[in-house]
Amino acid sequence: MPIVWLLVGIALMLVLNIVFKLNSMLSLLLAAVAVALLNGMGPAKALSSITAGFGGTLGNLAIIVIFGAVIGKLMVDSGASHVLASTLIEKFGIKFIRIAVIVIGLIFGLAMFYEVAFLMVAPLVIAIAIEAGIPWLSLIIPAVCATTVAHSIFPPQPGPVALVEAYGADMGMVYVLGIPMAIIWVIVGGLLVPRFIGKLDRPVPSFMKKDEGLASTAATNPPRFATAILVPLSPALIMITVTILNATVLTKGTPVYEWVNFFGSSIVAMSIALLLAMIFFGFRRQHDMSWVMSAFDGAVKTIAGVILIIGGGGAFKQVVIDTGVGDYIAGAMSGSGVSPYIMAWAITVLIRLATGQGTVSAITAAGIIGSAVVDPVTGTMMAGVDPTLLVLATAAGSNFTTHVNDASFWLFKEYFDLSIKDTFKTWGLLLGTGSIASLAYVMVMSLFIG
Repeated sequence: MPIVWLLVGIALMLVLNIVFKLNSMLSLLLAAVAVALLNGMGPAKALSSITAGFGGTLGNLAIIVIFGAVIGKLMVDSGASHVLASTLIEKFGIKFIRIAVIVIGLIFGLAMFYEVAFLMVAPLVIAIAIEAGIPWLSLIIPAVCATTVAHSIFPPQPGPVALVEAYGADMGMVYVLGIPMAIIWVIVGGLLVPRFIGKLDRPVPSFMKKDEGLASTAATNPPRFATAILVPLSPALIMITVTILNATVLTKGTPVYEWVNFFGSSIVAMSIALLLAMIFFGFRRQHDMSWVMSAFDGAVKTIAGVILIIGGGGAFKQVVIDTGVGDYIAGAMSGSGVSPYIMAWAITVLIRLATGQGTVSAITAAGIIGSAVVDPVTGTMMAGVDPTLLVLATAAGSNFTTHVNDASFWLFKEYFDLSIKDTFKTWGLLLGTGSIASLAYVMVMSLFIG
């Protein structure tokens, strides 16, 4: 019966979220209560489990998510994002313009909250296309694809951070193995898909008036290009470097190892990046502390809802563990012979299609799969299962495709003045094909890793 009550809990979450439009965090918490009580857990124990899951999850990743949002906000407000985009476009030229917008999309998706990144990338790319005299949709597809992929795969974005925590993965390895997957996804969804869509010449969206474009995003006294690109990438560079050092020259247990890994931890790496952003995007641009703190407060307000959803997902995950549902799933999984990577992807896809929310689907699926493959006592992963590949498989499933219950579907449709049919052909298709290609990448890598 445990699996039945888990399905009832998931169904309750979906009904509350989709039918009654209840906030995702509240839907997750009520579903967690239902699963706990239906599995025979007493009220006091259920409350304790939910509280521990909520607080324990946020205690590990809230700082990372908040700091990431602040760095993105400082990039926008200081003009660093505009410098980054315009310089890359100038250097790549018209011939390789698609590569330029992909790089822009990846960096913006890595450094900023998704909606902010989307709204920054869209007018820049359309202005570029108009100036270059090419169909703007042919540039928007690879640019937005890159933004979405970076947001879905890499920390410090909320979904990937939550997945790393749920599976006990190493953030540095997520970058190392995730970069090839991101490249594959962008090639398939961003570059190959437009070749088969057909006519891409659409009227310019109504929001792009004649006097809008690249210049509209400029700020006074912006930072240099090197600063604009290195600051948002610094957490990734730090964590990748530490991962490489651990695998090559460092000896575990030595003082050097401990200090290097202290600075390479996700929280410290993000703290360093935030300090750099405050200095180079704020103080060095002649902005005072009140300006920097205003950006900080604005970013926190933007990301607060996502943090609460992650906490709700953590509560649901803890209930799955404490009720023994995870052990039941683990037994069924070991007997079925189905790869845990395929299961993680498939469960995430189903929840994504039902809820229309990538972060919620990833966190919910991670709670289910993580409780099945991670020993709750020792925190060790089931033999033969690699936590990094589980992160990537779940991330791929969280962006399988999109339809009318997804806010990003309507954002894409309305922002670019597309029909529902064209939105499915572009936004939906680029996500779906890239997700399947990414799962294939994970399965190939699992032959060598784990």
